[in-house]
Amino acid sequence: MPDGAFDELLGRSHRLGADKRITNFAGGNTSAKLVLPDPVTGAPVRVLAVKGSGGDLGTLTESGLALLELDRVQALEPRHAAGTHEDDIVAAYSACRFGEGGAVPSIDTPLHALVDLDHVDHLHPDSMIALATATDGEHLVLECFGSEVGWLPWRRPGFELGLEVRDFREAHPDAVGAVLGCHGMICWAATSDDCEATSLRLIERAEEFLRTRGEHEPFGAPVEAMLALPDAPRAAEAARLAPVVRGLASTDQPRVAHFSDAPVVLEFLASESAARLAHLGTKKEGLDPGDAHGRSCSLVMPREQSTDGAPSARSPPPRPSPARFSLCALRRASIGRRPAEPCGPAVAPIGRSQTEAA
Repeated sequence: MPDGAFDELLGRSHRLGADKRITNFAGGNTSAKLVLPDPVTGAPVRVLAVKGSGGDLGTLTESGLALLELDRVQALEPRHAAGTHEDDIVAAYSACRFGEGGAVPSIDTPLHALVDLDHVDHLHPDSMIALATATDGEHLVLECFGSEVGWLPWRRPGFELGLEVRDFREAHPDAVGAVLGCHGMICWAATSDDCEATSLRLIERAEEFLRTRGEHEPFGAPVEAMLALPDAPRAAEAARLAPVVRGLASTDQPRVAHFSDAPVVLEFLASESAARLAHLGTKKEGLDPGDAHGRSCSLVMPREQSTDGAPSARSPPPRPSPARFSLCALRRASIGRRPAEPCGPAVAPIGRSQTEAA
């Protein structure tokens, strides 16, 4: 490959992936459409370079990119129209590879291949997901962005969603992106710098919209018995519990634990809705948001109190099923709205009390 052919794409990916407000580890995709010389004939070929399946934006390398001949990916549309299953379409991406090596193509490949502009970012920002999972998400997106950003209802990632994004782009040439219901966001631009700038601008606008419209206590009032311990006792309690919790989470396969006592985590754990919301979990990308088997749930273990109010020693908690529980830190923003079915159960809408919402 020509030296530096992927520098812009990798730099953009690293900057976006370094900010966990923007996308979770191994989540999201960035892409660029390039003209590269055929490794055999030297003839120019239009190539889609897109982050491969399971890769991490923040640490992406050239070997983590899937390189596909753009014309061949787009030529899969008749097969899709003839009824070929989405999973079989994904398998066909291997026949579209440009040259040798490269990462396994992602199921999100059509989101990038079917948009006519050269640079595309597909991300999972906290603020955008707050809008994407709201019952009235389409209205909120219009209120927040006007006609600059569109709304596409939930669709399983794959070729059909890519076609819907392409059709939206063609029908709304002045739009710079779209919110994907129960999923995330996508935006596009003619240059890498413009694409990155658009991603950041839209995310910041969504964050400001949530700040001005969100509830003061989106997870409910704090519960005194669940308030955070002082720093030193909290660290000691975490060190005492960590081997037990990690052991429970590793019954099916070895796992690495991550401990976070960030202010947003402590605020959530002290709220009256913490246990209920943690049990809802988060869906695995690509699965129907209403599918309980595609969710990763969290277990909230309340702190027992001794008679003097200090945390008491306790035996290990009952073993949770590894299939139902995993450890995770809170990332998702909340705007206090009723999440759209089938994205989850109800919380009160912005600007309305729980009584009014009922």
